[in-house]
Amino acid sequence: MTKAEKAAGIRHVLDELYPTVPIPLDHKDPYTLLVAVLLSAQCTDVRVNQVTPHLWALTDRPEVMKTLPVEDIRDVIRPCGLSPSKSAAIKELSRIIDEEHGGEVPRDWAALEALPGVGHKTASVVMSQAFGEPAFPVDTHIHRLAYRWALSTGKNVVRTEADLKRIFPRESWNKLHLQIIFFGREYCPARGHRMSECPICSVYGRRSLLKLENK
Repeated sequence: MTKAEKAAGIRHVLDELYPTVPIPLDHKDPYTLLVAVLLSAQCTDVRVNQVTPHLWALTDRPEVMKTLPVEDIRDVIRPCGLSPSKSAAIKELSRIIDEEHGGEVPRDWAALEALPGVGHKTASVVMSQAFGEPAFPVDTHIHRLAYRWALSTGKNVVRTEADLKRIFPRESWNKLHLQIIFFGREYCPARGHRMSECPICSVYGRRSLLKLENK
């Protein structure tokens, strides 16, 4: 089985299980999505969705967020962890968005990644989910499953992203990365995983295939 054949098979299973996929983080516009994604670092989406309504009660606009004492932001987002660095980043990126980008989240890779607290993965989520630009954000679920399915070496997330972009059609990236996240949570956990019962690993998993033609 070639990697192309395996990729097609995996996509078929995911499309059957998840014909539509919601965006996990609650938001109403690119700015609230950006802040929510920043908060999700080392925190669950469920916890972020519990915290952000309290933050939006203070403000959901960058021109106001930049004026808030960083202590007020930190107190609200504390349950998400890393609150000192995250609160400082939220305040400063809000200032930059307001003063340098006309109050709008920039629809530009370089400008996004230049914002405080915004790395490539966060920028990828925003470009994909807020602006519909093709991107393949790699979180822990995707990184783990790409290795488990022998689609990548698992050396690092940069390599995993490049491998998946090469294997899967560009037009599938935005939906596919969400499908893999949902699949990882529901069927393919890091611990207690039963390969024989997994809809994908039982057929396409690294250990279930004795030979893989590297194409």
